Amino acid sequence: MVQPYHAPPRASFLQKLGPGGAASLGLAVLAFLGLAGFPWVFRFRQVLRSAGGDLPTPVDVILVLGRQLELDQLTPVFEARLAHAETLWRQGLAPRIFVAGGTTGTATRSEAEAGRDWLRGRGLPEGVLRVEDRSQHTLENLFNVRSVMQAEGWQTLLIVSDPLHLARARATARGLGMQVRCSPAHSAPPRRGSMAWWRRAAGEAFLLHWYHTGMAYSRLIRSERQLERVT
Repeated sequence: MVQPYHAPPRASFLQKLGPGGAASLGLAVLAFLGLAGFPWVFRFRQVLRSAGGDLPTPVDVILVLGRQLELDQLTPVFEARLAHAETLWRQGLAPRIFVAGGTTGTATRSEAEAGRDWLRGRGLPEGVLRVEDRSQHTLENLFNVRSVMQAEGWQTLLIVSDPLHLARARATARGLGMQVRCSPAHSAPPRRGSMAWWRRAAGEAFLLHWYHTGMAYSRLIRSERQLERVT
């Protein structure tokens, strides 16, 4: 089996792309331009539809997707994700919380460690918290968490993120064959309906389009190395 690529800590944009990443990005741009933006419009609708999340049901584990730290501190978006995960845990939806995210940007600690410490400070027991502290982006978050879930025999996952991130998180998790539900942290910035909200939605729509283009490209060329990373 081909060993999947993992970006190094504090990876640059090019390092995060990994094998086939630049090619799939180029194809995504060409498809966007060649089809007069239709793929983006389709994914934009998916982003908006997914922002409401799923009805909460009990799962094996809650996953908080990481967010790059600023001066080693949590951003309001990351804190909102963690607070929502805490609420779900206190409601009894899962016996444990996984916080994902490696060392990114200029931080001296991982996103996962910072998130775990925040939840500890809220009184959550040590045995409830797990960390995945190697990943550099959403795909690696989920890929690494899947490995732990398989080893532990956990089947179901509830992803917590800000609303506009959920469409891409869901697609990525399902691409990896995970049984997943999603729950939005509605208090996370930007404010719904603001210009920042629409800009974020537009950006997420392109990233979702890029993800699906990359999946199709990897299957078309039958690249074992690329498929090991995304499926």
